[in-house]
Amino acid sequence: MTQTRFIYHVCPQADWDTALQQGRYQGSEDDRRDGFIHFSTADQLRESVAKHRAGQEGLVLLQVESAALGDAMAWEPSRGGALFPHLYGPLLPQAVKRSWPLPLGADGQHVFPDLDVDEEA
Repeated sequence: MTQTRFIYHVCPQADWDTALQQGRYQGSEDDRRDGFIHFSTADQLRESVAKHRAGQEGLVLLQVESAALGDAMAWEPSRGGALFPHLYGPLLPQAVKRSWPLPLGADGQHVFPDLDVDEEA
Protein backbone atom coordinates (compact mmCIF):
# COMPACT_ATOMS: atom_id res chain seq x y z
CA MET A 1 0.00 0.00 0.00
CA THR A 2 1.37 3.36 -0.98
CA GLN A 3 0.66 5.67 1.90
CA THR A 4 -0.66 9.11 1.09
CA ARG A 5 0.74 12.34 2.42
CA PHE A 6 -2.63 13.66 3.59
CA ILE A 7 -5.45 11.86 5.36
CA TYR A 8 -8.81 13.25 6.43
CA HIS A 9 -11.14 13.16 9.41
CA VAL A 10 -14.63 14.64 9.75
CA CYS A 11 -16.12 15.62 13.09
CA PRO A 12 -18.54 18.15 14.54
CA GLN A 13 -17.07 21.66 14.60
CA ALA A 14 -17.96 21.94 18.32
CA ASP A 15 -15.88 18.83 19.10
CA TRP A 16 -12.91 20.23 17.17
CA ASP A 17 -13.25 23.61 18.94
CA THR A 18 -13.09 21.76 22.28
CA ALA A 19 -10.06 19.81 21.10
CA LEU A 20 -8.28 23.03 20.17
CA GLN A 21 -8.91 24.39 23.67
CA GLN A 22 -7.75 21.14 25.32
CA GLY A 23 -4.79 20.55 22.99
CA ARG A 24 -5.97 17.12 21.84
CA TYR A 25 -8.85 15.40 20.06
CA GLN A 26 -9.86 12.01 21.47
CA GLY A 27 -12.20 11.12 18.61
CA SER A 28 -15.92 10.65 18.28
CA GLU A 29 -17.99 8.27 20.38
CA ASP A 30 -17.59 5.70 17.58
CA ASP A 31 -13.82 6.25 17.48
CA ARG A 32 -13.51 5.78 21.23
CA ARG A 33 -15.66 2.63 21.08
CA ASP A 34 -13.49 1.19 18.28
CA GLY A 35 -10.24 2.13 20.06
CA PHE A 36 -8.85 4.37 17.30
CA ILE A 37 -9.65 7.53 15.35
CA HIS A 38 -10.98 6.79 11.86
CA PHE A 39 -9.43 8.58 8.90
CA SER A 40 -9.92 8.35 5.13
CA THR A 41 -7.76 9.08 2.13
CA ALA A 42 -9.00 11.70 -0.34
CA ASP A 43 -10.30 8.86 -2.54
CA GLN A 44 -12.24 7.29 0.37
CA LEU A 45 -13.54 10.51 1.88
CA ARG A 46 -16.86 11.08 0.08
CA GLU A 47 -18.00 7.48 0.53
CA SER A 48 -17.04 7.50 4.22
CA VAL A 49 -18.90 10.74 4.89
CA ALA A 50 -21.97 9.52 2.98
CA LYS A 51 -21.97 6.32 5.02
CA HIS A 52 -21.21 7.69 8.50
CA ARG A 53 -22.19 11.39 8.47
CA ALA A 54 -25.14 11.61 6.03
CA GLY A 55 -27.35 14.62 6.69
CA GLN A 56 -25.26 15.89 9.63
CA GLU A 57 -24.75 19.63 9.90
CA GLY A 58 -22.02 21.60 11.65
CA LEU A 59 -19.15 19.38 10.54
CA VAL A 60 -15.51 20.23 9.92
CA LEU A 61 -13.11 18.43 7.56
CA LEU A 62 -9.56 18.06 8.87
CA GLN A 63 -6.56 17.50 6.61
CA VAL A 64 -3.75 15.76 8.50
CA GLU A 65 -0.15 15.19 7.53
CA SER A 66 0.03 11.39 7.88
CA ALA A 67 3.75 11.40 8.69
CA ALA A 68 3.08 13.68 11.69
CA LEU A 69 1.16 10.86 13.39
CA GLY A 70 4.20 8.59 13.68
CA ASP A 71 3.90 5.03 14.95
CA ALA A 72 0.42 5.65 16.40
CA MET A 73 -1.01 5.46 12.86
CA ALA A 74 -1.71 2.17 11.09
CA TRP A 75 -3.16 1.23 7.71
CA GLU A 76 -5.74 -1.48 8.31
CA PRO A 77 -8.29 -3.31 6.16
CA SER A 78 -11.92 -2.26 6.34
CA ARG A 79 -14.83 -2.52 3.89
CA GLY A 80 -14.03 -4.80 1.03
CA GLY A 81 -10.43 -5.13 2.19
CA ALA A 82 -9.56 -1.50 1.44
CA LEU A 83 -6.85 -0.12 3.72
CA PHE A 84 -7.88 2.82 5.90
CA PRO A 85 -5.67 4.96 8.16
CA HIS A 86 -6.39 4.58 11.87
CA LEU A 87 -4.84 6.60 14.70
CA TYR A 88 -4.28 4.78 18.00
CA GLY A 89 -4.09 7.78 20.28
CA PRO A 90 -5.23 11.39 20.37
CA LEU A 91 -4.98 13.73 17.42
CA LEU A 92 -2.88 16.74 18.31
CA PRO A 93 -3.90 20.02 16.66
CA GLN A 94 -0.40 20.65 15.32
CA ALA A 95 -0.76 17.58 13.05
CA VAL A 96 -3.71 19.23 11.26
CA LYS A 97 -2.54 21.08 8.19
CA ARG A 98 -5.91 22.58 7.18
CA SER A 99 -9.57 22.52 8.11
CA TRP A 100 -12.71 23.42 6.22
CA PRO A 101 -16.38 23.63 7.13
CA LEU A 102 -18.33 20.75 5.56
CA PRO A 103 -21.79 22.21 4.94
CA LEU A 104 -24.82 20.51 3.49
CA GLY A 105 -25.87 21.64 0.03
CA ALA A 106 -29.44 22.27 -1.11
CA ASP A 107 -29.63 18.60 -2.14
CA GLY A 108 -28.80 17.43 1.40
CA GLN A 109 -25.35 16.19 0.38
CA HIS A 110 -22.14 17.53 1.90
CA VAL A 111 -20.27 20.13 -0.14
CA PHE A 112 -16.57 19.28 -0.22
CA PRO A 113 -13.76 21.78 -0.78
CA ASP A 114 -11.26 21.30 -3.56
CA LEU A 115 -8.54 19.25 -1.88
CA ASP A 116 -4.88 19.56 -2.77
CA VAL A 117 -3.62 16.68 -4.85
CA ASP A 118 -3.16 13.82 -2.40
CA GLU A 119 0.60 13.49 -2.75
CA GLU A 120 2.28 10.19 -1.97
CA ALA A 121 4.46 10.08 1.11
